[in-house]
Amino acid sequence: QEQLVESGGGLVQAGGSLRLSCAASGRTFSSYAMGWFRQAPGKERRFVAGIDRNGGSTYDADSVKGRFTISRDNAKNTVHLQMNSLKPEDTAVYFCAAHQKGYITTTAFMYDYWGQGTQVTVSS
Repeated sequence: QEQLVESGGGLVQAGGSLRLSCAASGRTFSSYAMGWFRQAPGKERRFVAGIDRNGGSTYDADSVKGRFTISRDNAKNTVHLQMNSLKPEDTAVYFCAAHQKGYITTTAFMYDYWGQGTQVTVSS
């Protein structure tokens, strides 16, 4: 069982930056691919960025390409999402998730473990 806890959300002005973190408690973190998803009020949960188990491969949604960067530190059981040039449309609850099979997928139901989410609000 893997427990995931996100942190780093908050309120920021458009054009600003935030760094989200996700801490994992299990012993097999390095075997999981990790993803970040977001969900705005009244909308479905959507893929933001993913990273494979080794950190050698990443994939970003088109909406965040060039602005967001996902990274991981397997020694510290953490994954991060650096968010720059934030826009009001980035406002959402952000979730980290773990995929046991180790490869990046954009499909939410394929992820096995989820954090509780952290709110990101971008004001215009």
